[in-house]
Amino acid sequence: MSSLLIRNARLVPLVAGEPAPDSPVDVAIEDGVVTAAGPALDRPAGADELDAEGRWATPGLWDQHTHLAQWTLASQRLDLAGARSPEDATRAVAERIADYPDLPVIGWGHRSAGWDREVTVSELDAVSGDTAVVLISGDGHHAWLNTTALLHLAMPVRDSVVRETEWFAAYPRLATLVGNDGTSPEAYRRMLDEAASRGITGMVDFEFGASREDWAERWTQDCDLLRIRWATYLNTLDDVIAAGLRTGDPLAGDPRLTMGPLKIISDGSLNTRTAWCCEPYGDAHRLEYPSGQPNLSGAELREQLGRAHRAGLEIATHAIGDAAVQEALAAYADTGARGSVEHAQMARRDDVRRMAELGIRASVQPAHLLDDRDLTDKIWGERAERCFAFRWMLDDGVELALGSDAPVSPLDPWLAMAAAVHRSADERGPWHGEQALSVREVLAASVDGQPTLATGSRGDVVLLDRDPLLSDLDQRDTASLGTALRTMPVAATVVAGRIAHRA
Repeated sequence: MSSLLIRNARLVPLVAGEPAPDSPVDVAIEDGVVTAAGPALDRPAGADELDAEGRWATPGLWDQHTHLAQWTLASQRLDLAGARSPEDATRAVAERIADYPDLPVIGWGHRSAGWDREVTVSELDAVSGDTAVVLISGDGHHAWLNTTALLHLAMPVRDSVVRETEWFAAYPRLATLVGNDGTSPEAYRRMLDEAASRGITGMVDFEFGASREDWAERWTQDCDLLRIRWATYLNTLDDVIAAGLRTGDPLAGDPRLTMGPLKIISDGSLNTRTAWCCEPYGDAHRLEYPSGQPNLSGAELREQLGRAHRAGLEIATHAIGDAAVQEALAAYADTGARGSVEHAQMARRDDVRRMAELGIRASVQPAHLLDDRDLTDKIWGERAERCFAFRWMLDDGVELALGSDAPVSPLDPWLAMAAAVHRSADERGPWHGEQALSVREVLAASVDGQPTLATGSRGDVVLLDRDPLLSDLDQRDTASLGTALRTMPVAATVVAGRIAHRA
């Protein structure tokens, strides 16, 4: 932990009705905690000093949902986000193999739900020969592999994609195909530096197949820049419980690296059309399960929630479809477990109210609505009015926590905030603008429960070259607000009193 005196900073009030200070103040951080905020403070003994020069200061930003190993690997993968058909994807694969014939092809980002047909392993084999090819969908919930890759990853040969639980189990074995260069401490440090440059001071890491030992080791290898909460999955839960770890406990002896929640993936995704819904999809005739399906039975879900809760762990339950959200909330109620619903992409109003009654957080990723807008209208139809229902959530008293799901969406809190405010990424108007949030509301949902910089708060600070509340803009012009948020200039990022980024 470090000590720092920040001079001449304009504090940004994130609680509605709280007035901003009339003039810049100093903020003293000692041993990683704010000890005073006021004019002309004495510099604590041994503290460094940073002159904010009148810039705006907010509590540090958090990304509450990331997959950090996948994010560090993303720059090395074949980008298929622009593929509009299976032919686009296979053409890109053939070109990559022609350029790098001795390397396997790992692709990322295609969204096949918008394609007009299902893909086959055979057509991928036709352009790849003996080169292993793994094309991971943009939602991370399925992968299109060729036969060589299926055999290498010890999976049954088939002519269709690998989905959901089977894919999650296989994903960690990718390292046997491509090695670990993309997840070296140096690669992680580059990712952490990039996150800090955007004002991020903490992240929750939901990486598949990771271990706490991995984070503890890289923490000592220059990767201790930001706060990290490491989440366990069911495959490592026994180890976590045996070690006596509870949510919030420090790992590697550092309170900035802590035990996070148990992550449970209770249903699928929209793009893979496996999100569990109360009603069939619009293209149900193409699907094996017309309404999607749960990944766990109700009894299995309750068993895992209860077990983790008794061990002192919070639970982060992935639930995208409205049936999955409903079942997750029932399981929380039955077990007394605490935590969050991750995504909550489609929900009924009564279930939103139930979430508030139970005190369950909605951990949401607003940038997903930019990608899913057209597909949602196509295959969920009128149910789109219940998707990304952020206004309902806040109005009904649900605690909101914003994130990215990186690399599914960019690791950029300002993009997430802009999406929640404007709900459009193109010339079209806001998509279901009745669910939009204000600038103050999205900022408050991005600071991990630290609404202001005051005595006792964490010593995590972001200095900005512009008022992040955008008080100089018409608050009804959400397009202008969104543009300003996406281009917000970050001057400095401070984590536990240590400068993590300075422009």
